[in-house]
Amino acid sequence: MREKIAEAWTWALKFGFEFLQPLWGSLRDLLPIVITVVVFQLFVFQQPMANVGSLILGLVFVLLGLTFFLIGLEMGLFPLGEQLARDLAKKGSVPWLLAFAFALGFGTTFAEPALIAIGDKAAGLASQARLDRFENSEQATFFQVRYSLVLRTVVAVSVGVSLMFGVLRILRGWPVQYLIMVGYGLVMILTPMAPREIVGIAYDSGGVTTSTITVPLTTALGVGLANCIKGRNPLFDGFGLIAFASLLPIVFVLLLGIVWR
Repeated sequence: MREKIAEAWTWALKFGFEFLQPLWGSLRDLLPIVITVVVFQLFVFQQPMANVGSLILGLVFVLLGLTFFLIGLEMGLFPLGEQLARDLAKKGSVPWLLAFAFALGFGTTFAEPALIAIGDKAAGLASQARLDRFENSEQATFFQVRYSLVLRTVVAVSVGVSLMFGVLRILRGWPVQYLIMVGYGLVMILTPMAPREIVGIAYDSGGVTTSTITVPLTTALGVGLANCIKGRNPLFDGFGLIAFASLLPIVFVLLLGIVWR
């Protein structure tokens, strides 16, 4: 009985120490935002803050959420991504590795809430700009649903392709900087050719794809894969997948605008 109590105390102390460390890190990251808002509210706007109790409670929830999220990354997502990369590397099948990279990019991006919000907002504004072309509200609703779905699908496919390309870069040892330069050169070429109303959406689509789930899994996949391949340095070759995940959606949405026009 005493041994079980001692083990429980040991586990509790260990968990408490592991919890306090990311808690302090989250608090340190959150403090500059809180200080900035309070200073501007009191000394610039010179207005008292309403619902202070609710704001403090919300900040506590944010602090705890960030802390548990960081713990979850270290305990779950990072080891999961590295384990999957090792298993796929041991299997020695490049097609399966590329298929997994595409599925990972597509699945996590298609369900991304930020992308859904961007797609719905863009669809609504595009529908309003074309009200004179619709005979009734049903046609306008159908256009909005199709617009949002097509946009989300194209962005999700582009992220899947970008992860495939990133994995292939790690396997082949291609330098990431030259590939990024070529990619943004292509963006500069396509931007004047695309409709004006799609350009801003395309650039924003590249930002919303890097979500809280995609980034940890993608990073763990790249680092784990670089660790398993002989002659690859995880620091040099393991990173860069997220850059492709932010770049190719811009290219794909610009191409979508050109084709759809």
